[in-house]
Amino acid sequence: MRGRAYVYPRYMFVNESTDIMRLCQWGLDLLGIDWRMNRRNSLSVARRGAVAVLDRHVGPKS
Repeated sequence: MRGRAYVYPRYMFVNESTDIMRLCQWGLDLLGIDWRMNRRNSLSVARRGAVAVLDRHVGPKS
């Protein structure tokens, strides 16, 4: 796939507060949404099914 951009929808949540990050993780876990920590202060939701579930709860990203 050289020369082609690979674009897909995903959600990123960034916050310096570990308490806020834990709340975000807790909420996503309650909804059954897969998430991953990219860095200590950055969480992503990138799997197609997880993005679809989050879209249903908060609306699609624009």
